[in-house]
Amino acid sequence: MELWLDCRESNKFINDYDFDKYLSHEQIIGKETLICKNNSIQLNQEVMGSIIKITDDSSQDDARKMVGLVNWIVLEFENWSMIPIENLIAASQNTPTKIAAKIRSENEAQGAGFALETGVDAIIVGNEKSIIEAALITKYQRTEKEDYSEQSDIPKSDSLDIVSHRIISIEDGGVGERYCIDLTTLLDHGEGLLIGSSASSLVIVHGETLESDYVPPRPFRVNAGPPHSYVLMANGKTKYLSELKSNDSVLVCDKFGNTRSAQIGRLKIEKRPFLHIYWNNIFDKPSSMFLQQAETVRLIKSDGGLISITSLKQGDTILGWNDLGSRHIGQKINSQVIER
Repeated sequence: MELWLDCRESNKFINDYDFDKYLSHEQIIGKETLICKNNSIQLNQEVMGSIIKITDDSSQDDARKMVGLVNWIVLEFENWSMIPIENLIAASQNTPTKIAAKIRSENEAQGAGFALETGVDAIIVGNEKSIIEAALITKYQRTEKEDYSEQSDIPKSDSLDIVSHRIISIEDGGVGERYCIDLTTLLDHGEGLLIGSSASSLVIVHGETLESDYVPPRPFRVNAGPPHSYVLMANGKTKYLSELKSNDSVLVCDKFGNTRSAQIGRLKIEKRPFLHIYWNNIFDKPSSMFLQQAETVRLIKSDGGLISITSLKQGDTILGWNDLGSRHIGQKINSQVIER
């Protein structure tokens, strides 16, 4: 995502910031300047796009008609509205047309930058320091988000190689702080989060999607275990449950290895009794995890069925994921780390 400075009213600007482009009625020496003439923008005397002021459905339709015909559509608003931005982002996908939007407040930076998750291609700001800095933060967040595919430790195919773990023992795990992860999206049957005590071997803990004789389902929740446990995040890194916070993105995984990203809405932390289960991963490394001793906490068996942690026994096989290498602050490293 680019950041543009609007210099149409004044060519005086704060030199503390680097902008990708400048909007002006005349060339700014040493800057990549988009010259505004009438309702068009030009670069090196070549028309690059159109400026459209969104006031109603009719002006939105005018903008939509330009999709595919110009390189850039610059949106300005009489009254800020997210809906036209979302509609035009959707319309411009898989076309050569990019969307730029002029913002007038700090809050509008996040709205424009992440509309429909993809956001606009450029945010335009006036010469106001607080708005410029809000837009720069959004640009940084977008850059980080777009780099996930390069930084990610999981395959770009949005799937994982799910394997079976055979339980070798089950013990009492004492009492500790149990973390429930409540998501902002609903989980389907067969979906859960990858969790464990060792970052190299995680188990799918199923969402609370099933009916129970004693409690209603909570299809947005995963009963994840104690604070030291790892959970696989949407960017392929791991975090301790104790590090999680609202709006973090975790990786939802199903029994086939299909994955998707989900945001955390809240964490619910209470004292609860645990069971401690052990298995050897496919690299013959010992692994384990703690889970609350409760019938509603379920894992996925190797045949795809669900089993409660309270019904699990030695010799049962459950689904999970294994990873080579070790982790430091959630990032994969080549150094050897022993976890036991």
